[in-house]
Amino acid sequence: MLTRSTSLAAAGGLLASLALAACSGGGGTTDGGSATGAGGTVAQLTFPAEVQGAVGGLGNFNPYSPNPLTTFWLYEPLIIKNGLSCEETPWLATKAEWSDDKTLVIEVRDGVKWSDGKPFTAKDVAFTFNLAKQYPGMDKAGVWSETFGAPATSVTAEGNTVTMSFSGNAAAKYDEIIKQKMLPEHVYSKVGDPTKYIDKKPVSTGPYALGSFNGRRLVLDRRPDYWQADKVKVNKIVQEGQYDASQAALKLRAGELDAYWGEIPNPEKTFVSADPKTNKFYYAPNGMTVLTGNLEKKPFDDPKFREAISYAMDKEAMSTKATYGVMKPASQTGLKLPSMDKLLPDQYQGKETVLPYDTAKAGQLLDAAGYAKGADGKRTLPDGSPLAVNFSVQAGWIDYQAIADVVAKGLNEVGVATKVTASAPEAIDDQKKTGEFQVLLEYLHGGCELARNIGAKLSSKQVPTEKEILPNVGRFSDPTVDATVAALGAATDEETQRAEVGKLVDVMMTQYPVTSLIYAPTRLIYRTDKATGWPSEEDPYANPSDDRLLVLTRLTAPK
Repeated sequence: MLTRSTSLAAAGGLLASLALAACSGGGGTTDGGSATGAGGTVAQLTFPAEVQGAVGGLGNFNPYSPNPLTTFWLYEPLIIKNGLSCEETPWLATKAEWSDDKTLVIEVRDGVKWSDGKPFTAKDVAFTFNLAKQYPGMDKAGVWSETFGAPATSVTAEGNTVTMSFSGNAAAKYDEIIKQKMLPEHVYSKVGDPTKYIDKKPVSTGPYALGSFNGRRLVLDRRPDYWQADKVKVNKIVQEGQYDASQAALKLRAGELDAYWGEIPNPEKTFVSADPKTNKFYYAPNGMTVLTGNLEKKPFDDPKFREAISYAMDKEAMSTKATYGVMKPASQTGLKLPSMDKLLPDQYQGKETVLPYDTAKAGQLLDAAGYAKGADGKRTLPDGSPLAVNFSVQAGWIDYQAIADVVAKGLNEVGVATKVTASAPEAIDDQKKTGEFQVLLEYLHGGCELARNIGAKLSSKQVPTEKEILPNVGRFSDPTVDATVAALGAATDEETQRAEVGKLVDVMMTQYPVTSLIYAPTRLIYRTDKATGWPSEEDPYANPSDDRLLVLTRLTAPK
């Protein structure tokens, strides 16, 4: 989701400061090194620190601590799943498959070594998951709990095979299981509670080893004995400093940063335009901003009303005003397209699923549904009573406010009297919990765990409570859809998953439980003078924020 209160307001000051930076020129590497080495290798890449300075001084590399110094370059997962296309890349595991809905079999890669030279084995994998049973605070995947499926009964290793047995269907846990970072048994078996352990000398399977850390600047050195060292061309990674949008843009422009994963307003103008050959950005769709009405109250309890007003929303204008045109209008299917095209049911394949801005059609649908327009141009409810919509939006969330203004303008144009009321974000959260709202904006996560995002958005079991905001803010309820969500969460094969997702897509396209507006980004802003091969709109092989290990294997010196 976009950075809130100051992101757009800061753009003017950012542009001015960049003009000064452009005069200074500069670039190149720190430490006096050349940008690239022989054979396509890259001498060094510099990134922002992954933790705040006060935390960084602790020097903790434990991946299960609250704030490890780095979460990407040392400890590794079993499998990397592209958060955009959901394609899997085997990593420490060569494969993971369900032999039935209660048994996950993981084949562990042979020939991997820990950074201290000891072999990585299936016993380390079983140890990592069993340690999470002993210390539940480490169980991020919910292996031993009833979170999204039945709890495990055992995790055992034999040869290169790890077998995870569950007391019932646990298919929905799969994505979290494969992303867990593996720990060395010969180290972590001696440290007690792993969530409290200060890991100052990391022993890991990753492509880098600790070079140095002075409390502020972290240097990671390439491991020549890494199990896929032939794919790692970057000899050194340096992480230092925390930067806001203005600082990051200046550092990037000066060549003092090689990549940045935060938001920089209007990156085309503030960064790329200074040197289009070198300066690039990739804002991939991570999810979408959606319009959510309270489906328990008039007029949003009527799917015909929801369908009609969905055509009164100028998504291109929302994109321009909220994201400078970077993020595109979103598919009403609730899927990130085109990266998830293969999940579309047959009836929507090859068809346009982004609802067009068509006020004439909106008016016709409202007329047909009984929302008549009076002499004053205002519409009424089918029973003749006044129709008025109060749009709740978070004060200070500049992008949401821009989107809400566009929505209100469109609704008023078709005769649906609409006003926008800005309230503190905490007040909007309270409205979500209590249901005391008419319509608001929220986020639909677009990850691969579809039972947990689009499914949870439609499940009657995921309606917020007075104490907790759950995904189904709109209070959509349909027993058939609940059964579909349950079946999707239990599916262990792609064919069944696609069939169940297709049913949810059809609900989105015909019942309009929420209206998809524009995609929300996962970001990467980068330079190509030292390294090329970054993911892009033309080659979206990885989620630019989350799949950094996978990105690393594609980076090489420019030719």
